[in-house]
Amino acid sequence: MNSDLEKIRRVADYQFGKGVGAHLFPANVVLTYSRRTGRIRYVHLGGKRLATLRPVDGLFSLSLTGAERIAEIADLAQCFVTVRDDVAKFIVDGGDVFAVHVVEVDNDVRSKDEVIVVNERGRILAVGRALLSSEEMKVFKRGVAVKVRHGRKGRRLTIFTS
Repeated sequence: MNSDLEKIRRVADYQFGKGVGAHLFPANVVLTYSRRTGRIRYVHLGGKRLATLRPVDGLFSLSLTGAERIAEIADLAQCFVTVRDDVAKFIVDGGDVFAVHVVEVDNDVRSKDEVIVVNERGRILAVGRALLSSEEMKVFKRGVAVKVRHGRKGRRLTIFTS
């Protein structure tokens, strides 16, 4: 097996849950390397970016396409934040998730983790970075829980069932 493919799968397993890496990154992914450092920078599949490997911490930033692939195996992943349906429009447009709107969150979510934001019906709304841990999201009633990077505005909503 390609050692770079194995590396990114292991990082994804660590970051999103055991078994996620092999599904998120099949054997036919295309890796793009940094011209300056020679390190892995982007992971593409079928011409679409799945994830970016951040040089600062060596973890992934997901694209919405990558989030859709993880949602297909939601039972293995530990990176979902569920919000109330009435705030979905705001989040789809790129608005941040406030703690008061969080209905459910996977127990393993920590501050600074990459998360997938879904509504109560399991539709992917956005991807972003958790600013609070799962415990904090459950008890806090103020403040931003997830800093949204990409909302689904203009894209069809994908449904997953856990």
